[in-house]
Amino acid sequence: MPFHDDDVHDVHDADGDEWDDDYDEYDTRGARRRRVMGGPGRFFGLTALSTLFPGAGLIPTRRRSLGLALTLGAVLLGSLFLFYAWRKGFVVAALDLAVRPRVLVGLVVATVVVALLWCAGIVATARETSPRGPGSAWRVAFAMVCCLLVIGPAATAVRYLTIQRDVITALTGDTGSGSGGAAKANAWADKPRVNVLLLGSDAGDDRIGVRTDSMMVASIDTETGDTVLFGLPRNLEHVPIPSSNPLSKLYPNGYDCGDACLLNGVWTLATDHLDLFPGVDNPGLMTTRDVIGDILGLEIDRSLVVNLRGFQALVNAMGGVDIDVKERVCVSCKNVNGRIVFTGGEERWIEPGVQHLDGYHALWYARSRAGSDDFSRMRRQRCVTGAILDQANPVELLRNYPALADVVKDNVTIDIPQTELPAWAELIGTLQSKGSIKSLPITNKVVKVTDPDFDKIRELVKSAIDPSSAPKPSTTTPKPSLTPSRSVPGSTPSPSEPTDQVEDLAATC
Repeated sequence: MPFHDDDVHDVHDADGDEWDDDYDEYDTRGARRRRVMGGPGRFFGLTALSTLFPGAGLIPTRRRSLGLALTLGAVLLGSLFLFYAWRKGFVVAALDLAVRPRVLVGLVVATVVVALLWCAGIVATARETSPRGPGSAWRVAFAMVCCLLVIGPAATAVRYLTIQRDVITALTGDTGSGSGGAAKANAWADKPRVNVLLLGSDAGDDRIGVRTDSMMVASIDTETGDTVLFGLPRNLEHVPIPSSNPLSKLYPNGYDCGDACLLNGVWTLATDHLDLFPGVDNPGLMTTRDVIGDILGLEIDRSLVVNLRGFQALVNAMGGVDIDVKERVCVSCKNVNGRIVFTGGEERWIEPGVQHLDGYHALWYARSRAGSDDFSRMRRQRCVTGAILDQANPVELLRNYPALADVVKDNVTIDIPQTELPAWAELIGTLQSKGSIKSLPITNKVVKVTDPDFDKIRELVKSAIDPSSAPKPSTTTPKPSLTPSRSVPGSTPSPSEPTDQVEDLAATC
């Protein structure tokens, strides 16, 4: 009956010497030990190989069955992950996994198991290949270092996965343990567009209540990913309050009391009348959504609120942003009786040209109003948003992720349920792969803030979303103007020159 390596490893000849099944020759016990183990070089080489790839260093040893099992298991898992990532796209695949709390828990368990099996392969390789003689302490230390090279990244992965689960749970207020598990296969099957309200809030210590400092709506085509951003000025007056909102009982003709009643005060107005909103968790957000949806003639599906103080930490976490500054912007300043006053006692400016801005300066660039108007500030806010999306460095963000996660939990609010998050991951992937981003700022060329023409705003919004619905241009030849034109034909408006045209976001920055 033939012998097999997995069953019997050593047999003896008539003189008591052992048969070396690894090398197919007779030898004395001492010589065999040296030849089977192969010396320090073989030990270090194969142990390092098992560190680079699970079980690979065991294949040339007596434990080749274990080595093959570990190696084939690693190949299978890696192939499944690569297939999943290739099928969905690497970014979408990462987003899809990152928004599923129960999947994240499963990944934590899988990471721990894989790390333990990997380390077991390293230890087995070290034992099988370690020669006798001096230097055993160094060999043990080398094996421990190899195990640490696996355990360290695995521990970091477990930490990040746990943090991500906590972030999703904190944002959605749901543990994901309910029975409403999987999202619809296609959440947007019967919805051609989805409209998301993006709010930058300023709830500082020196303010009463929440002020929506930045207000935009992203209208996304769910099939193509094409997106139009609508920016609204914070100081719109006479804004309509839909009859479905309880505040309409107090303001049936809209929020109308002059310059003391502005769009960015609607949130605080609602929170001051909580008795009108029984059972509503966030009357301020609800009312802001209702009012902005009525202004634009859109149904707002979801909303995302970012505290602008957290914005500063976000920019710092990504290592800053590069901005092509179009106009000089003051830092730590305010407007007092038509004059710029620097509150820090030192005159500081963000100068024109390409500038690398940290979180503090990026926040001032996006928010500063002294020396300019709200419409200029709206343009700068869109530019900073675009720069963050374009320049976010995944390596830098990953390195700072624990701190960034704390910023997100403390400064970001969404009203998207967990079961819908995977569908949003797919939609973001569609936008990135084949969608375009355009913007329509509601500037002073479109609207007079003290007496807005809301019908005109809705017409422009409708035309921006569906260009085929736009009124046809007049065929009448315009009369020649006696006043010289201020712009050269084919040129784009300057940053201070308002426009009512839909344009690529990059064109305004």
